Amino acid sequence: MKVVVFIVGLFFILPLCLPAQQITFSEPLKEDSRDMNFDVIGKMKGNVIVFKNLRWKYALNIYNDSMQLKDKLELDFIPGKTFNVDFIAYPDFFYLIYQYQKKGLLYCMAVKMDANGKKINEPIQLDTTQIGVLGDNKIYSTINSDDKKKIILFKIQKRDNRVEFVTLLFDDQLLLQHTSRLYFDYNDRNDALSDFLLDNEGNFIFASSLKNNSRDNLSTLSLVIKKPLEDSFRIKKLNLDKTYLDEVKIKVDNVNNRYVLNSLFYKERNGNIEGLYSYIWDANADSSVAKVFSFFDEELKSMAKSSGNSKYAFNDFFIRNVILKRDGSYILMAEDYSSQSTGSNNWNRSDYLYGSPFLSPYSYYQYYPSYGGYYRPFNNFGNQSIRYYYENVLVISVDQNAKPSWTNVIHKQQFSDDTDNYLSFNTFITGSEIHFLFNDISKREKLLSDNIITADGSTKRSPTIKTFEKGYEFMPRFAKQTGFRQVILPCSYRGLICFAKIDF
Repeated sequence: MKVVVFIVGLFFILPLCLPAQQITFSEPLKEDSRDMNFDVIGKMKGNVIVFKNLRWKYALNIYNDSMQLKDKLELDFIPGKTFNVDFIAYPDFFYLIYQYQKKGLLYCMAVKMDANGKKINEPIQLDTTQIGVLGDNKIYSTINSDDKKKIILFKIQKRDNRVEFVTLLFDDQLLLQHTSRLYFDYNDRNDALSDFLLDNEGNFIFASSLKNNSRDNLSTLSLVIKKPLEDSFRIKKLNLDKTYLDEVKIKVDNVNNRYVLNSLFYKERNGNIEGLYSYIWDANADSSVAKVFSFFDEELKSMAKSSGNSKYAFNDFFIRNVILKRDGSYILMAEDYSSQSTGSNNWNRSDYLYGSPFLSPYSYYQYYPSYGGYYRPFNNFGNQSIRYYYENVLVISVDQNAKPSWTNVIHKQQFSDDTDNYLSFNTFITGSEIHFLFNDISKREKLLSDNIITADGSTKRSPTIKTFEKGYEFMPRFAKQTGFRQVILPCSYRGLICFAKIDF
């Protein structure tokens, strides 16, 4: 295995007027405080569209290409106490899908909106559920295929030791194609479900894993597939060869009609992370393509861990993203993450992996959604103080047969008290290069680092992004790529949320 080590340094600080990088800020608005939730929907017909939510009020900000505010639209058709607002963006319109409760009835609604944030039609009802006044009301989720021609609205309700799935398959015009009601054995203490995915054919996919108790590692793994017009699950049990898995991540490779599963693994129950488990399933042949357990050697362990015994080097690493290539290979990224609460030295990754089972193509690489997570408003932490640590990033190139070809370690050290909104990283793609954006907090003034990994695993360092405008702080893990060399990056300025457009 080829190992490439990349140590981040601040060697270049260039003015923003140079062609390498050009940054444009939106004007901070008084009502856009740091307590506001937001989501960058995307860029359509030259407009950057941002969704905002503050205390049961919902709005859209529409910016032009110069990040000047064109319009501010109140979404007064969304009732107060709405749950789980989702977006599916197309080149010239987007769907806004939301759910709300009225007495004991839960409604899931959708509205089609244009590039100017105006309704194309009135909200339509996708589904309703009788839950009772005190019932669980966060049951709906929405996912779409990569080509966005298939959309699934699904709801999950736990009943005894089973979960009931109801899936509603729509086309890209939100016309219902098929409805299924299915049941799946599930125990809160022993079972874990992965993210849910939808391929371009309309297959509904996830992984089911079993552990001996709530704090144990995963000891069995199954791939679960529901065909678009079938009313049953096809369950493929995968042999783990007496190893134990961490959280399982799945990616759908629509170009090669494959499902790619990855997890960090252990040789002993509650032991140390030893390496990467990779599994590839051929959807056409309905059979396994490859299964590989790749052990991390001592050299890689010593490079990945900033301090401490190398035996524990990967125990705090979490898989963040997988970027697929068109030839069936892929790039996997994992980050060293931990946190510590006031008065507590306990750290258990199970608290972060299995707290809830139902959480919710550019050139060389296939299209992918960047890792980002959810923005956490500053007033949601209570009285407990938490220190967050986001450190090194492991990057592994895996070939079509699930074997690693090279490994890269990006060294960074980030920490913050009570909020991690400015920590971690995000990626965007230009041709065959992957850019890693993250804040370098080694200096008093935070600087935005842009570090590049090329297709052969070599690295390049771009000029560090430093603004001459004082007071701006970037939140790179919530960034969204809106062009071949363009990224919209949320940031804060004097306690207000605003947005920066960076052209590379």
